Amino acid sequence: MRVVVQRVAAARVEVDGGISGSIGAGLLVLAGFEASDADADLDWMAAKLTRLRIFADAAGVMNRSVVDADGELLAVSQFTLFASTRKGNRPSWSRAAAPELAKGLFERFVLRLEANLGRRVATGIFGADMQVHLVNDGPVTISLDSRQPE
Repeated sequence: MRVVVQRVAAARVEVDGGISGSIGAGLLVLAGFEASDADADLDWMAAKLTRLRIFADAAGVMNRSVVDADGELLAVSQFTLFASTRKGNRPSWSRAAAPELAKGLFERFVLRLEANLGRRVATGIFGADMQVHLVNDGPVTISLDSRQPE
C-alpha cells in the first residue's frame, strides 16, 4: 500500500460538479493498493497517518498529529500511485490491485482511519473521475509505503 499525504488548510473532491467530500485543516490522503496488500498493511498505514507528527505545536515545531491538532482527513483512492514507467513513456498499472479488490481495501482502510481518528473520514468516490482541490499547508507532502516503512 502506498499513500501520498499532504497537510492541508482545506481540501475537497468534486465529482460531476458536486462535492463528494471536503475538509478544513487536516490531511489529504491519496491511497493506492496492490493485490498483495493485507489487513496488516491497512492497520500500519492508518496508525502511521493518524500518529504522524506534522502539525505545529505552540512553539511552531512539527510535533502534533492530526489527532492532537483536531484535524480532519480526506481519503481518495488513487491507483496511479503504482505506476511503472520502466519501459517507454506510457505508465503500466500492472502492480495496482484490480478495481474490485482495491475498492474493498479502500473501504476497510477508511474504517481503520475513522477508528484511529475517532470520527468520520471524508472520501472521494471510488472509481470516479474526480477533481481534487486543496490548499497545501506548508507545503508538507510525504509519501509512505507499507512495504518500505521508514
